[in-house]
Amino acid sequence: MSTPPVPTGTAVPTVSVVVATRNRPELLRKALASIAAQDYPGAVEMVVVYDQSEPETGLEADLPLTGQAGQRTLKVISNTRAPGLPGGRNSGVTGSSGELLAFCDDDDSWKPEKLSTQVAMLTATDAGLSVCGIEITIGDQRHVRVPSPADVTVAELARRRVMEAHPSTVLVSRAAFDRIGWVDEELPGGYAEDYDWMLRALAAEKVAVVSKPLVEVLWHPGSFYTARWAVIIEALDYMVDKHAVIRESPRGLARIYGQKAVAYAALHRRSDSSRWALRALRLAPGEKRGYLALAIASGVVPANRVLQWANARGRGI
Repeated sequence: MSTPPVPTGTAVPTVSVVVATRNRPELLRKALASIAAQDYPGAVEMVVVYDQSEPETGLEADLPLTGQAGQRTLKVISNTRAPGLPGGRNSGVTGSSGELLAFCDDDDSWKPEKLSTQVAMLTATDAGLSVCGIEITIGDQRHVRVPSPADVTVAELARRRVMEAHPSTVLVSRAAFDRIGWVDEELPGGYAEDYDWMLRALAAEKVAVVSKPLVEVLWHPGSFYTARWAVIIEALDYMVDKHAVIRESPRGLARIYGQKAVAYAALHRRSDSSRWALRALRLAPGEKRGYLALAIASGVVPANRVLQWANARGRGI
């Protein structure tokens, strides 16, 4: 199906793009340059939210804000809510003014047609939000993850999380965001805040899926929670308690139990790891994380080796 054209004239909505950042000046500039260079003919407001760090001066001078397809503006603010990514994103929403909202992680970048394609799809389908595919870069390797409409449902998200529905791909109307609600600032460590929000979003809104990789996702050592295993366990328990749809999905619950088992194994809590691994395998005998956790707990393979192996293939634990 071809993408419908972007509306013209007064029908072109302003898009506010929230970029929460912390101590990544070079990557931030790359992300912002890709947003400014969109071929979208409407106005794009970039709202950079500095979280637990001092806002930079002179950021605007480094960006191509003139000579673009439409008006491009930059607004720099500080996170005034809970420290961390959820509070940063929510601060950006509060500090923005566009009819449409988008999010971009400060280490990701957009392909030039990202906004125009998704705005056209939103307009044509009357959906509340849109997601698209991603291209993951890790070292010299690239992995393309492109969702189909069948992938982006509450049931499928509960079953396997659907990493293709990445926060940097989200475009949502402000009215839909209000219905979905804030990014959850109570999540331990802010871990899985995108997963929590997307579960709520898909339950509340019609979604327009663009099956093209329009976002480049950079994976690097700062992308992962490898030193925060205890926080991951706490956040996973929070997610299970919060979302009945996860509790009602045997595969989804097995996946989370497997993640907990791997985290306990990395913490050298062998008995806890084995217990959760076995619970995962009872629910879903094919749950690979259960076997990985048993291997880590038994000392066959170190946790960091497992993470490196998964990440090299464009996957997470």
